[in-house]
Amino acid sequence: MTVNVIFFGALIDAAGTNKTEVKNVSDCDSLKSKILVDYPELNNYKFLIALHNQVVKDNLKLNEGDTVALLPPFAGG
Repeated sequence: MTVNVIFFGALIDAAGTNKTEVKNVSDCDSLKSKILVDYPELNNYKFLIALHNQVVKDNLKLNEGDTVALLPPFAGG
């Protein structure tokens, strides 16, 4: 299964790209683990995962072609 990942903010610089495709992941936890291996600089950053335009805190199942956003922490104001 392939998932599209979009990076935002400082994560773009850390990853060296603004988007990528990640293969062989089935849920948010496996995606995060693979991203941290593929882009080790991201280990120095905290980030949120958004799926279907919603920030997720649980280990949700991913589907073929899903788009996931990695967001740096942000504050309202």
